[in-house]
Amino acid sequence: MEKIKIGKYRHFKGKEYEVIGVAHHSEDLSELVIYKALYESEEFGKDVIWARPVEMFLGAKEIDGKEINRFEYIGE
Repeated sequence: MEKIKIGKYRHFKGKEYEVIGVAHHSEDLSELVIYKALYESEEFGKDVIWARPVEMFLGAKEIDGKEINRFEYIGE
């Protein structure tokens, strides 16, 4: 499986996030990407931390007949 780089990513919808690490689920040991929103959300506030399965983070979406990455690495 592709290794997750620590750093900034852009979600396919345009917002930016910072990956801060990869954790293991305490029950099944699956890998989860831990990342922080680099924007303020009306619903959740500032510096919100998210977790997503590695497979989903690295996955692609089909939009208008094109397959695009869900997250794109944009640097440190």
